[in-house]
Amino acid sequence: MTRLVETRDLYRFQQQDGQKIAILRGVELSVGEREFVCVMGPSGSGKSTLLHLVSGLDEPSAGKVFLAGQDLSALSVEQRTLHRRRSVGYVFQFFNLLPNLSVRENVALPLAIAGRPAASHGALIDPLLERFGIAARAEALPHQLSGGEMQRTSIARALVGGQKLILADEPTGNLSQKAGLEVMQLLRKAVDRDGRSVLLVTHNPRDACFADRVLFLVDGEIVKEPVLKGPGLKVEDVHAALAQLAI
Repeated sequence: MTRLVETRDLYRFQQQDGQKIAILRGVELSVGEREFVCVMGPSGSGKSTLLHLVSGLDEPSAGKVFLAGQDLSALSVEQRTLHRRRSVGYVFQFFNLLPNLSVRENVALPLAIAGRPAASHGALIDPLLERFGIAARAEALPHQLSGGEMQRTSIARALVGGQKLILADEPTGNLSQKAGLEVMQLLRKAVDRDGRSVLLVTHNPRDACFADRVLFLVDGEIVKEPVLKGPGLKVEDVHAALAQLAI
């Protein structure tokens, strides 16, 4: 299996009150093509830090990150930025939509940044708006949307540029149970229908059940056991693993 993400002995330290604190310790992680991987852990366990390192938004204190086969440490800041734009789409807990842009304009943003001709945008955007049930809201601004509509807009934006990897950081954290379920179904379809890969970080057991593999991040380390494998995971399976790890 081709690996879109590979981390090797990954460390990230931060200074707190004059002491060097390990946020991540020796993390080994891989995500293959057309694979949905979930990393679970409590708040403060380093989940978001891990996504920042995988995407090249931050640099590790030690260890290596390979994104789409490229060693990020071998790239300049500008090269990392360009590689990230080509390789990664993002879905955030707080949506990160630009407030003065419409739904259509927010979804088109990665295409504009990549310099794709505006005349080609409609053929890429319109099918996503229809598929995600937000075509009727295409000219609406973010403040006019529900939470579920904002997150569906965010997922459409993550898919529109054709990037193979989607990084999702607590994507249902600000949504109702119904809207959150719809968002997770869309991410699962991005893998099964579109051939994308998803790396999800969450503390939500229901969301984890959509993954092909569920890993657990405890005190900055990914534990070797248990590793849950789907499809067909049940919430009870995830709760049992969390209880085993006392998290």
